[in-house]
Amino acid sequence: MVWLDDVLKTEYSVFKVLKNTDEKSIVVYRNNTLAKCIVCRRFRGTTEVYEKLQRIKTENLPEVYNVSKEDNKITILEEYIDGITVGEVLQSGLYNENGVKKVVGSLCDALYILHSMGIVHRDIKPENVMITNSGVVKLIDFDAARVFKNGKSADTAIIGTVGYAAPEQLGFAQSDERTDIYALGVLMNVMLTGEHPGKQIHKGRYKKIIEKAINMNPAKRFQSALELKKYL
Repeated sequence: MVWLDDVLKTEYSVFKVLKNTDEKSIVVYRNNTLAKCIVCRRFRGTTEVYEKLQRIKTENLPEVYNVSKEDNKITILEEYIDGITVGEVLQSGLYNENGVKKVVGSLCDALYILHSMGIVHRDIKPENVMITNSGVVKLIDFDAARVFKNGKSADTAIIGTVGYAAPEQLGFAQSDERTDIYALGVLMNVMLTGEHPGKQIHKGRYKKIIEKAINMNPAKRFQSALELKKYL
């Protein structure tokens, strides 16, 4: 990846550092000539998910420009999204049901594409949902994502955000598309109430949708993102 580092040093400048730890760095670079920004992610792991994402271009997912690997260290160049996260929106107030319908409906479209490729996001939460300056909803951050493997009884690693992670992510079974459905249900409730459904459940017309989405038994949840979207 020496060539890539050379390009970033000579043609780009650091715009802002989003994260910098021993395990992961996320840096936004700005092209010195075009003033266009890109995101550079560096972490240790596998490239399988990002290689799949590199082959698609769709409205509700960030575009992946380049995937590189050297000595188990991954470097990803992806689209920079100018906007705010749902988490930032929630700092100033809750969503109404129409707002939730727009955001979650777009997330369902993104998940339909991911799940059709066998990708499970595994970390849907307010901080990983962005609203662009033009109002487009984008699901971001695929470092916790994995590709579903037929025949496996559980995930290789327990990854996810406490409160949004489905029970199967804690080692009880292999995560699949219904794992993301669970997180969507939690997200909906947080957007509407500001609280996890275990603490306070939404009382409006989306209550039954949330309860079905967060059922402890994956077989009793919505079985696909499009099924959930239909009930919105």
